[in-house]
Amino acid sequence: MRTRRVIAGIGIFGLAAAGAALALAWRPAIAPVPPPAPASFDPALVRRGADLALIGDCRTCHTTSGGAAFAGGLPLPTPFGTLYSTNITPDPETGIGRWSEAAFARALREGVDREGRHLYPAFPYDHYSATSDDDVRALYAFFMTRPAVAATPPPNELPFPLNIRLTLAGWKLLFLHPRDLAPDPTKDAVWHRGRYLVEGLGHCGACHSPRNLLGAEVVSRAYEGGEAEGWRAYALGAASRAPVPWDEAALTQYLREGFHPLHGVARGPMAPVVENLAAVPREEVVAMARYLASLGAGSGTATPPLDPSSGPGQAPQSAGMQAAIEGAGTDLYAATCAACHEGERPPPFGGVSLALSTAISGESPRNLVNVILEGLPARGGTGQPIMPGFGAVLTDAQVASLAAGLRRRFGGGAPWPDLEPAIREARAARHLAARPAAAITPAMTPAMTR
Repeated sequence: MRTRRVIAGIGIFGLAAAGAALALAWRPAIAPVPPPAPASFDPALVRRGADLALIGDCRTCHTTSGGAAFAGGLPLPTPFGTLYSTNITPDPETGIGRWSEAAFARALREGVDREGRHLYPAFPYDHYSATSDDDVRALYAFFMTRPAVAATPPPNELPFPLNIRLTLAGWKLLFLHPRDLAPDPTKDAVWHRGRYLVEGLGHCGACHSPRNLLGAEVVSRAYEGGEAEGWRAYALGAASRAPVPWDEAALTQYLREGFHPLHGVARGPMAPVVENLAAVPREEVVAMARYLASLGAGSGTATPPLDPSSGPGQAPQSAGMQAAIEGAGTDLYAATCAACHEGERPPPFGGVSLALSTAISGESPRNLVNVILEGLPARGGTGQPIMPGFGAVLTDAQVASLAAGLRRRFGGGAPWPDLEPAIREARAARHLAARPAAAITPAMTPAMTR
């Protein structure tokens, strides 16, 4: 009899706990509203929202290749499966046209859509939660004045139980906490603005910080480097492995132009970030650079060229470099790299100093492998270095030999233990990227599936 009572008690407790968890996870829907007229928004507020959307990198994630701006459908690979970004145009059926400002603010800050569904944290609401009321209002005005596009992304590709959105309530309970942006009396207004943008809409830590097994940022190791779409997001601040330490001026130039002669070219997921920042007011980028510079300078010790603007010819690398590349990598270096990286030509046809490359000195070979395979495409009118990709002409063994040789000569660190897996993964990613994108189809249901 006693055993039955114990079992019954456990059952009742379990049901009560499950009910409490469900109550905690449940969020009510917010009533739809008639789509607001674009003319109802102050043009100055819309312009401000446009700048904020650029800082938030919204177009990059919510626009698929060949698709309309902000109409969603971009595949976002994660360790847990593939998510597809949502339609955030003001289409009333498949976008956010019937969302009130309150519904928009809840999605941005809490990761809950208008219908009460939890959103996956690939949408960085853990950072966007810091967004001020005024900036939420400006962003809402901007998105509600975009062209409405009827489009629904493909369904997310997640295994059970991750495809059940209620599980996200537990994730949020563990990891969604307000960011501490309390004023620092020792810092100026520019620094405070930069911190607000970097930690909030800019969500820099989303890529540049490591994540735990549940996909949450490891707050205690903020900016120590992370992974982003098959690229290594380098460590920032004191953890940086850049051969030449970053300073505020270098960060400002890099974030505005996507290039700095002592640090190289923005590539991979960072390329669209700097393209967006190039279009926002300069003072915003200066503020972000000031805050990032305050995180520390790293321990780089490389000697920079006397005149960084003069191109790679004066960088400390030219004398006898080919002899330093060992084994089969010697001939590969001579055939693929030396003409640009040892010559006197300035960018775009002259390569930057390999002695200054974080891709070679860093803890992961992935970025170097990606650049060898894919090259650096030209960006019209920028004068940045360009480089052909060698993925079609070099075997995996040749890429490994070349990368290992560059690491020995210029990296100053131990050989990468994961070089060969990095090459295989990069090859696989290139093949996947070459496949036709999944179709984005019209639909008659709201699409907030991210």
